Amino acid sequence: IVLVSGHLDSWDVGQGAMDDGGGVFISWEALSLIKDLGLRPKRTLRLVLWTGEEQGGIGAKQYYQLHKENISNFDIVMESDEGTFQPSGLGFTGTARARDIVKEIMTLLKPINVTDVYDSADGTDIDYWMRDGVPGASLHNDINKYFWFHHSQGDTMTVQDPNQMNLCAAVWTVVSYVIADMEEMLPR
Repeated sequence: IVLVSGHLDSWDVGQGAMDDGGGVFISWEALSLIKDLGLRPKRTLRLVLWTGEEQGGIGAKQYYQLHKENISNFDIVMESDEGTFQPSGLGFTGTARARDIVKEIMTLLKPINVTDVYDSADGTDIDYWMRDGVPGASLHNDINKYFWFHHSQGDTMTVQDPNQMNLCAAVWTVVSYVIADMEEMLPR
């Protein structure tokens, strides 16, 4: 299973377009693009739209409890939760061998200048999996404006730039599809 995700709940004063509607959108769009292109990877791609992230990750905890018995089937868990501004790469948590594979995958995104792999993945909703050794990835993007809107009434759809969101969706699509279509799972 290659899991892509974002969380549905937002802070109570805003619409949650950036935190985390953008992460939900690019995760949904990644699977939509793969389907529209008629691609069928070797492994399952799964979209999870988390709930309860802002309330301490209770949705993620319940999902983990329900699925941890199949942890060996999870290839990578991916979460976008820091906005969907101009992407620069991925945060990655996993073994050195898995990191080398992810770095190679990221070279496919050179035409849109999104190739960096940072030291660790962040995400309340994927932490349980990463602590148990499942490789994890999180979207890295230009967060200079993130805290202008974070948990505020300004977190509306006007914050979102469709071109930047398309680039974020492209990153999510390429990474999730390539990992799901590899002959072997990422090394643990």
